[in-house]
Amino acid sequence: MIIKKTLAGQAFQLLRKQILSGELPSGDELPEKRLAEEYGISRTPIREALRKLAAEGLVTISDAKIAVVASFTEEDGLQHLEIRELLEVYNLEVIPELDDSLMGELDDNLEAQHRAILEDRYDEFIDLDRRFHLLLAAPNPNPKLKDMIKASNTGVNRAFLGLSGRLRMSAMEAYEEHVHLVRFLKVGDRESAKRQMRHHMTQIRQRMKGYYREDR
Repeated sequence: MIIKKTLAGQAFQLLRKQILSGELPSGDELPEKRLAEEYGISRTPIREALRKLAAEGLVTISDAKIAVVASFTEEDGLQHLEIRELLEVYNLEVIPELDDSLMGELDDNLEAQHRAILEDRYDEFIDLDRRFHLLLAAPNPNPKLKDMIKASNTGVNRAFLGLSGRLRMSAMEAYEEHVHLVRFLKVGDRESAKRQMRHHMTQIRQRMKGYYREDR
């Protein structure tokens, strides 16, 4: 049951977590009435939460207002990644210099990533990975661009959450790629940071394809 004040936000986070973890699989219907009863709230915040999930591409809502967990394939993940690379490299080109406060947040995030890997908490690592990339977009003054980066990260994370049981090696590789990226940003080397981001996205693509090949 949801007990906090921001009912729509809480419902959104709970449903998002269930979808990304696979607890609510592709094709599952999400009736407002059932969800409202399950969460102990009215249908209005449920409706708002479903709209936000649809904006992230996690839910589709038909003309008849029926919400369904969106389908997700290997091709979907790779398409999200292609969009993500274009957006995130461009973001590094246009954002202002990162201030000490944001650099501190990135360092804290990297430390938490490393700790999650060492303790085999890969679901947590994936959330931290997403947060890392959203922190890089935080100084961008364009809210629509930030929303697009957020949505593309959600799509890629959805792919990896389904594979989280096999992420031991690739999680450490991703963490090390993040560390190199932050080092370039700290010394103000934007061109090297952009090259590192492209390299990072290429490596993510290879890791994703490898995991899907193992599933065939």
